[in-house]
Parts: sequence; structure tokens; C-alpha cells
Amino acid sequence: MERILVTGGAGYIGSHVVKALGEKGYDVLTYDNLSSGNKWAVLCGGLVVADLADRVVLEHTIQEFKPDAIMHFAANIIVSESVRDPLKYYINNSVNTINLIDSMRRCSVNQFIFSSTAAVYGIPERVPVDEETPLLPINPYGASKLVTELVLRDLARARSGFRYASLRYFNVAGADHQGRIGQAYKESTHLITRTLKAAKGELAQLEIFGTDYPTPDGTCVRDYIHVDDLADAHLLALDYLFEGGRSEVMNCGYGHGYSVREVVETAKKVTGKDFPVRNAVRR
Repeated sequence: MERILVTGGAGYIGSHVVKALGEKGYDVLTYDNLSSGNKWAVLCGGLVVADLADRVVLEHTIQEFKPDAIMHFAANIIVSESVRDPLKYYINNSVNTINLIDSMRRCSVNQFIFSSTAAVYGIPERVPVDEETPLLPINPYGASKLVTELVLRDLARARSGFRYASLRYFNVAGADHQGRIGQAYKESTHLITRTLKAAKGELAQLEIFGTDYPTPDGTCVRDYIHVDDLADAHLLALDYLFEGGRSEVMNCGYGHGYSVREVVETAKKVTGKDFPVRNAVRR
């Protein structure tokens, strides 16, 4: 079976993809510095604890493992932090990814799947958002991901045989149906995670940031995709490349959304907990 190197495979999305790869019989190896991931989340295959900035370890790992494809999830992902510390995001999300792409080029690995984001679109003028929507990111997080997409596009044009799939996620939610892995960030900013923490009494109150959006209830509407469905999308993209598909950019979502208030009210109904909610200004 094919060998797949997964960077960031100990994190939230990466660990679910590693699980899916292992269950499909792929020989999988995770490469992760564990800055936000966890060893226990790697359910299949081996684990190399190292940073993408370490070119010596990175290239040695690629040369020794000889992957047929690389899936790249390692990144910083907190939008508000990217605004406060943009260099961190351009270094980790752009420069270190270019290190990875250059290392795989030097090691003759020609198939690459990139964990991108719908944040590359910024604030779209129309919905639903398709892949032809203008790319106008409004924060360093989205911009840092777009830099990688541009590098991949240009490399695929210049280098015969190199092909990639860039998956632009909307809002990822959920967890492994057996409860083995899921979101495990110390300070999560994810609405569903924070809503459930409020229901458990771990937060004094839940803040809704913005009630003046042009939506039926005034709160922001987001398209949520279950992490297991997203993992399946990665495996389909991998199959597509292995079957000779050309380089492609793909959105990953359901095409419909739920408002913040709908999520909060659903959580109250499901948990039976009526936790306090405070309206706040937009972030």
C-alpha cells in the first residue's frame, strides 16, 4: 500500500485524517512538533517529533520513509493571534511550508495535499462561495495560507509531474465517533467547543460576538463540516491524485450554514443546560 507522510498529524484535523488513512490500509507516518498536537491522538502509524523548520530532520525523514504523497496540516490557525503576531503566521504557515515543499522536491515526492482554508476568500460578496470567488483574505492567517497556494500553483506550472490538491475548509466541527480523538486545544476559540464548555460549567458565560449581522437572527452564519467528512474528502483527493488527476483547488463544506444563536440554542436543547449568554460587539 502507498506510504503517506502527514505533517501536523497529531493535531485536530490531521489526527482524524491519520486515523482514516490507517483504517484504509495506508502506511502512514506523522511528523509533528507537538506544539498543539498530542501523541495520544496519533492512532495509526509512527510519529516523528520534529519541526518543519529543521531541514535536516525533515529531509532525512522523507528520504527514509519514501512517501508516495505528503499531506500537510501543520500550521497556526487562530485568526486573532495572526493579527497580533503576523510574523509568526508567515514564518510557520508560509516559510516552513515552503521548506517542506522544497524538501519534497529534492526528495522527488510529486503529490501533495494542502490543508488550506476558506479564509483565503475574506468577506465574499456572494454566497454560496465557490472556487472562483476572488481571493481577498482580510487577516494574516488567510493570507499566509494563500501564499502557499500561490507557491503550489506556480510550482505545478513549472515542474512536470508535480501535482497537488488544495482543500479550502470552512468551519470544522465534531470528533471521532468513538470518542478517541477530537479537539483538545487548551484555549479553544471554536464556537461549538466553547458552547459545550459553557454547558458543562467550565465557562462562567458564553459570549456571542456580534448581533448586528444581516442574518435572520442578527448573528454570524457559518458553514460547519464534520471532521470525519473532511477526513474522507482528503482520502478522495488522495485517490484523485493517485489516479492521475490534475492539480486542483476544492472547497470543503456542506453549502449551508447555521447561525451562532442556532448553535447555542441547539446545545442548550441537547444538553438540557440553560447556561448564561452575553451579547458582545463583533471581534
